[in-house]
Amino acid sequence: MLEYGVGNGRLALPAARAGARVTGVDHSRPMLDDFKRRLTAEPDVVRDRVGLRLGDMRKVRLGRRFPLVTCPFNAFLHLYERADVEKFLARVRAHLSPRGAFVFDVSTPSAEELARDPNRAYFCPRFRHPRTGEVVRYSERFDYDQAQQILFVAMEFLPSGHEHESWVTPLAHRQFFPRELEALLHYNGFALADVWGDYKRAKFDRYSDTMLISARARK
Repeated sequence: MLEYGVGNGRLALPAARAGARVTGVDHSRPMLDDFKRRLTAEPDVVRDRVGLRLGDMRKVRLGRRFPLVTCPFNAFLHLYERADVEKFLARVRAHLSPRGAFVFDVSTPSAEELARDPNRAYFCPRFRHPRTGEVVRYSERFDYDQAQQILFVAMEFLPSGHEHESWVTPLAHRQFFPRELEALLHYNGFALADVWGDYKRAKFDRYSDTMLISARARK
């Protein structure tokens, strides 16, 4: 299988442990370096199943085809322009076996979320920092650009008792509405095979906050 946006192996490593051969592509060298570090703790048989490639998923050419191509955890939402989508889908088609499946997930745009006040912080449950053990207060701010259909999120982290050590992580996600996404796939040579509303294959409907898609390349 080929995984775009493989990161540090959160999904690819369990797949390799289960016996799958995984080729992972990612644009972030630090994430791939961390994946390589994690692989050093794995048995040789698991390490041998994983191949990693640094590069832009709109451009990377691997010279081989795969029965399964995935783009998990909203990685597709980093394709901000139509040209980005077209370039990426062309690469997917080039790497997909004739009967192969292209599987990816995206969050479904929520009118309530897109209408949030960008000047207001929306607080989330606190958590403990994985390294320091400190309790961290976590909030998010949302700013939707309806002209570009991009949702900008500022994730704010504030360690309790160490307010001077706060930090902010920005995130920008292109918002693809369901029928828009269906059209983009169609006009780039794909046909929908299945659409689910969650990872247990529930029906996709008006209440689904996730769209999980399986598509195949049309002849």
